[in-house]
Amino acid sequence: MQRIRIGVIGVGIIGKAHLQEYAGIPGAEVVALCDINEQEARLTAEKYGIPDVYTDFKEMLARDDIDAVDVCLHNNFHAPLTIAALRSGKHVYCEKPIAGSYYDGLTMLEAARESGKKLHIQLGTLYKKETKAAKALIDDGQLGRLFHARSNGFRRRGRPYVDGFGTVHFTKKASAGGGALLDMGVYHIAQMLYLLGVTDVERMTGRLVQEMDMDPQRREDSGFDVEELAVGFVTFKSGVTLDIFEAWAIHLGGIEGSSIVGAKGGIRLPSYHSGEQTGDFSFHTTVADLDLNSTVDLNRMDIRWHRMRSNEDAYDSSQQHWIAALQGRVELLPTADIALATLLISEGLYLADSLGREVTADEIAASSRSLAVKI
Repeated sequence: MQRIRIGVIGVGIIGKAHLQEYAGIPGAEVVALCDINEQEARLTAEKYGIPDVYTDFKEMLARDDIDAVDVCLHNNFHAPLTIAALRSGKHVYCEKPIAGSYYDGLTMLEAARESGKKLHIQLGTLYKKETKAAKALIDDGQLGRLFHARSNGFRRRGRPYVDGFGTVHFTKKASAGGGALLDMGVYHIAQMLYLLGVTDVERMTGRLVQEMDMDPQRREDSGFDVEELAVGFVTFKSGVTLDIFEAWAIHLGGIEGSSIVGAKGGIRLPSYHSGEQTGDFSFHTTVADLDLNSTVDLNRMDIRWHRMRSNEDAYDSSQQHWIAALQGRVELLPTADIALATLLISEGLYLADSLGREVTADEIAASSRSLAVKI
């Protein structure tokens, strides 16, 4: 199996998670790490047996024996590092969201097209078993013409830093671009866009909320200026609609999972509470004039598909898909396009909230500005 030599930029929580994933993928070889914290980078390199460590990403990018770069930094570093890597002749895998602003995300896609290199965005929900089952039902026509979806995400009290985990970089627009919508919502919205097969946003409206109490000292230390709850409604050019509910923190015991409905049937995905599954996958349709509610054994589905389908392992995780695509075993899913449309929606909610009205995709694109950190 072809070896893919990888350089990882950033060895924080996300970077270490990516390294752990690569460690179990045949053909993936991480040969270099880069981080401004040299001590942490060297400790991490020692743990994973990685030979080279850099504190200057430009030195790492100058190497001609690295096939791909994995960018594991905060949102507003994504565009400059990704573009630099693409221009150095490397394929790029970038952590979600694609960038801190639509403008920056678009420049990343343009740079990928100009360089002829692959750009892949980490959208982990696309590889979940429930997503695969939903896609199979949709592709088989079991839902008929799709017309609406609901994107839901829920934490009871799960705001980074102020609720006791993560860093202040998540809670500041200057470093993250946004709050719950960009941290969690990107996963759920992207999942719905992938299943609906749409990215052609026409117009949208929404509301951003920060109302719940938090520890006063942690509020001050964090400079918390992003949303903890986002709600929105999107209309696509095809007429398909999407409603959004994404909570870092809210006084509810839980919410239902995301859903998609069509003319012939509907799907409800499992619900999650702070990453822990609390509901099941279900399919709903009418058979012989009977309303039918069906469940699916996702584990048995997964076992059978791995036995019967070639390259099924290429869809087990975002990293496995990335490596398989670079090896030429499968076609890369359009994650960059999906991630850019997801960011357009997110930025549209921010704009609609600030203006107090519905906004169009053209307005969102025209108003977007770079938030990229200069490097």
